Amino acid sequence: MDKELMTDLIGWFSTAVLVYTIGRQVWAQWRTRSTAGVSRWLFVGQLIASTGFVVYSFLVANWVFVVSNVVMLVLAVLGQFIFMLNRRRAARSGEPGSASTGAAAAVGSGAAMAAASSFASDGPAAATRSGRVT
Repeated sequence: MDKELMTDLIGWFSTAVLVYTIGRQVWAQWRTRSTAGVSRWLFVGQLIASTGFVVYSFLVANWVFVVSNVVMLVLAVLGQFIFMLNRRRAARSGEPGSASTGAAAAVGSGAAMAAASSFASDGPAAATRSGRVT
């Protein structure tokens, strides 16, 4: 198999795994309607990092990373929206602690964010070295 094709396949596979794992976290946060363990600054950081990685990936003409980082940017926006919606719901319900209890559904856990960061800047091998994405 051609080396460039194999490299691209590894990149696309890794992108699919990363997007799936982060997407499941966004879905869990939506489903549980909980903001437990989720900081609004997590999304701000993810938005800034993903935007920077999209620009960087475009400038180096790496289309695997352009696509994966655009999807991560969309997930960051969606995660921020869900976070704000869940906080608003909790405030309206008047339930004590409702905004900070429930299943932890932190989008972009530390390992996932480290993997995303390394993945976008150094490629799939670095993402594997940086931590387990769950």
